[in-house]
Amino acid sequence: MDLCPRISGDAREAVMATGDVSLNPSIRSADTIEFQNALRAKIVGQDDGVQALVELFQVFTAGLNSPGRPVGNLLFLGPTGSGKTRIVEAAAEILFGSPRAVIKIDCAEFQHSHEIAKIIGSPPGYLGHRETHPLITQEALAANHTDKLKLSFLLFDEIEKASDALWQLLLGMLDKATLTLGDNRRVDLSQTVIFMTSNLGANEITDLMGGGYGFIKSGDKPQTNIDQKVERTAVEAARRKFSPEFMNRLDKMVVFRQLKRAELETVLDIELGLVQKRVLDTATNKFLFRVTDSGRNFLLQEGTDQRYGARHLKRAIERFLVYPLANLLATQQVNLGDLVRVDWDGLSKELTFVREKEGAIVSPDNPEETLAKGAAPLQDGLAKDTPAEAVAGEASTPPSMPAASPAVARQSLQGRKKDHR
Repeated sequence: MDLCPRISGDAREAVMATGDVSLNPSIRSADTIEFQNALRAKIVGQDDGVQALVELFQVFTAGLNSPGRPVGNLLFLGPTGSGKTRIVEAAAEILFGSPRAVIKIDCAEFQHSHEIAKIIGSPPGYLGHRETHPLITQEALAANHTDKLKLSFLLFDEIEKASDALWQLLLGMLDKATLTLGDNRRVDLSQTVIFMTSNLGANEITDLMGGGYGFIKSGDKPQTNIDQKVERTAVEAARRKFSPEFMNRLDKMVVFRQLKRAELETVLDIELGLVQKRVLDTATNKFLFRVTDSGRNFLLQEGTDQRYGARHLKRAIERFLVYPLANLLATQQVNLGDLVRVDWDGLSKELTFVREKEGAIVSPDNPEETLAKGAAPLQDGLAKDTPAEAVAGEASTPPSMPAASPAVARQSLQGRKKDHR
């Protein structure tokens, strides 16, 4: 194959003379680019975490991961609600089709050394050892393997809450990618990404980002190089907590920073899209809703708290939006295909719910088929592929429904699943 036509000028003459071809190692494969775009659509404001997963995925698919070690050992640090656990679940959803395709170990359940038996099983001779089934087995790791992607995710959530016995158990797993169970069976972790999350340094990070103590207010604090200060605070807290041999086995530490207003607005779009999908997935009357700008501002105001991150916004959406929508469904105030406008009433100081259209996207021939289209990515409260004649009495101003939900998007990577799944 002649590579010279791809090169111009002096570089072409150099190729003709020496035969050397300049390569570009920054180019990624199509699967990796697709995985990166899908992950960025689900994870907001955490570019370092996304980059870490994308790099591991590229190395693994190229077959260059280190033999005899896990595919990657990642420690995610940062305050609560910043997306440390969510990024692992999002990656599992993209690659395996379900956010539950992760072996998740809640380390708060392993605060005593004897509770390690729940992970590896009890050795023979202990009472009830046959009834204690280990959480980490070769079969559990291979449950989500496919013909094209034999990869597993293992998550130790809030690792700082575990006992020292679990940290000692992790040393062998992180270094040699092996785990010996109570019945002497060996588990191979060489095709596994081991994630660990921790809230170490969260109080200090919150103090840096938000209000201080005593008479110091957040506005009085300098905000220059805040990201570097947050990262340094989290890493120093981890080094104080964990032993040097534990830290030396980590491939990378990623510090998740607190989400700002602009990033929470994007999270709001994602969460509203997920709520719309839940409404369309209900067995009762399916309908569409749109949230006006004033309604969105109210949800953001109620759901913004630097101490709690995106979780506080989710709670505000559940309280002020999902619960009222559930009441409307339960009392049959909305019908199949209605379009509901959610607005903020400044006089009554509450969200109002108004039916704008009846049968907004229902086709007279086949309403179920038309509503099924509504489960496709939504824009401004209506399906993108909804025919114009299906919309009854189009309003003069377009709805300001949340943008397309990434939870419904991008399933081509899931084509790696076996036919029986």
